[in-house]
Amino acid sequence: MKQSRRHFLKTCGAVSLGFAGLGLFTTCSRKDYVYNGGYGALLPHPNGFLQMPKGFTCNVISTRGSKMNDGFYVPGLPDGMAAFPGSDNRIVLVRNHELYKKGNTAYGLEDELLKRLKPHQLYDYGKGKTPGYGGTTTIVYNPATNVVEQEFLSLAGTIRNCAGGPTPWNSWITCEETVLPKHKSWEKNHGYNFEVPVTETPSLAKPEPLRKMGRFNHEAVCVDPKTGIVYQTEDRGDGLITRYVPKVPGKLKEGGTLEALVIKGQPSMDMRNWGETADVLEVKQQFDVKWMELDGIESKKDDLRIRGYRDGAARFARGEGMWFGEGEFYFACTNGGRTKTGQIFRYIPSKFEGTDQESTDPGKLELFAEPNDRKLLQYCDNLTVAPWGDVILAEDHGSAYLVGINTKGEYYKIARNVGPKSEFAGVTFSPDGKILFANLQQMGLTLAIEGPWRREKE
Repeated sequence: MKQSRRHFLKTCGAVSLGFAGLGLFTTCSRKDYVYNGGYGALLPHPNGFLQMPKGFTCNVISTRGSKMNDGFYVPGLPDGMAAFPGSDNRIVLVRNHELYKKGNTAYGLEDELLKRLKPHQLYDYGKGKTPGYGGTTTIVYNPATNVVEQEFLSLAGTIRNCAGGPTPWNSWITCEETVLPKHKSWEKNHGYNFEVPVTETPSLAKPEPLRKMGRFNHEAVCVDPKTGIVYQTEDRGDGLITRYVPKVPGKLKEGGTLEALVIKGQPSMDMRNWGETADVLEVKQQFDVKWMELDGIESKKDDLRIRGYRDGAARFARGEGMWFGEGEFYFACTNGGRTKTGQIFRYIPSKFEGTDQESTDPGKLELFAEPNDRKLLQYCDNLTVAPWGDVILAEDHGSAYLVGINTKGEYYKIARNVGPKSEFAGVTFSPDGKILFANLQQMGLTLAIEGPWRREKE
């Protein structure tokens, strides 16, 4: 299976995403590397911290530390996010916060507002001294007036809520990116997913962990609307891709089976393209997949991924953003690839996904992109799929970009952060596809970006 670097280059040539590079593109604007298939050169925006193409606008709709409608403060470190249809054309955003320390939290710098909540309203009250500072907030946004009409805390007491994903039944699954155990500070184990209903009225979700989805460094999830199966990434350099097959689609709390992705015929496949295994994967190469049931899914040893790999599961480099498109989903591996600067995979479910007939027509996994070129893409994190099929990626570094990959395989830049160092996160389109919402995490801002978006697949 191992192939030489020369063979890899020859095979992929100018038609692959990984090494299409400059060959696919004919126009370049300064150091921003804006190519054909994009929206043009990135220009300074009046807000002073973004560059965007001509015709694009950006509104800051939420700022860390502002008072919300429920009396709490907008927490810092906004991360994964999804947009849902609300009443009278409003948009409801459910947003994670990757917090675990006292400071810019919903409760104030010294937890002065924590007393407004009862212990049972938080997953982990931390004995009233070190509560879980993560969780989610909900925003009700009116695009007709560009006004946030409601903003409130919607899940409390969790830790490091990084990404997650929307469900077809109008809820948000938020993921804890940690495996912190119960100890003198925490009252409960962490490392779980939680479900947050979409609502326009200030309220807190019941903080009930979805234990059967496993305890590990959760990052993101996506749901196949056809089957109700939930797919999951794990933010570790040797993480697994898992799926949760619920007993009853749409009712995750009623239990199900947790399974890991295995490359059919190639157990314990290393998908990272690192070191001795580099050049094994070719862009656009597809692999048949099978799924292996996992046991000990709440292990206190944090060894689920290690045991899974030993037993045949494939290994990935920091699985992060994940989003279901049209009959397929994409996920990012932030440190995958020979230069460890990012990979994007695509999975096409079997028409018998999750059933006894699955092996007769297995799902397909494809290395969709691996540019190994920082000018094209660097440390892809959260992602979403645009209504017209492009994959939109948020970069995780100081002067980060929002990067698109269109259906022809061309990379283009949508925005660049030129303000204080901050990664992009939480990219998600409004239900009508007219607004791209995103967070600047370290700056504590949530943005609404509008522009001449495409409407059709190319």
